[in-house]
Amino acid sequence: MPSATEPEPLWDAAEVAAYLKVPKATLYRWRTKKVGPPARRVGRYLRYNPSEVADWFNNLQSHLTDDDPP
Repeated sequence: MPSATEPEPLWDAAEVAAYLKVPKATLYRWRTKKVGPPARRVGRYLRYNPSEVADWFNNLQSHLTDDDPP
């Protein structure tokens, strides 16, 4: 775990896809539809803050209702 002065290491798309257990292509498709976890561009690379990915994932449940299909 990073110290208070050391920032949390960023994840690349492969690490986020592994965490979510989805293909990278799905992650990229979500990004184009603006429904995936938040990412930032660093040059030509996408980088993800792990805590933001976890927050995004944890908030998915709150958007679902009993009327939504499985």
